[in-house]
Amino acid sequence: MQMIRAIIRPGTESKVVECLEKEGCIPLTKMEVFGRGKQKGIHTAEMHYDELQKTMLMIVVADEHKDKVIETIMASAHTGKYGDGRIFVSPVEEAYTIRTGESGL
Repeated sequence: MQMIRAIIRPGTESKVVECLEKEGCIPLTKMEVFGRGKQKGIHTAEMHYDELQKTMLMIVVADEHKDKVIETIMASAHTGKYGDGRIFVSPVEEAYTIRTGESGL
């Protein structure tokens, strides 16, 4: 199993989730987060925004679905501008359903 964390623009969230659903990736967790990338926020002549609002999607998938989920997020969240986001992937050793006690996905 793999944990995919995608930090994306809030404006692309609906499109990304819809595209993931079309690929059969229904379970996910969404969170409103704040952060900054390599550019250290946004700097204008009048204002400096150190941290920007983003949406983080957390998705646990079977190993064989990892690449398709990443491709789907990359394609649907892409605008070509700074701040499109990042995707982080890490292994998940175990997962449990609290209600039933079952392990796995």
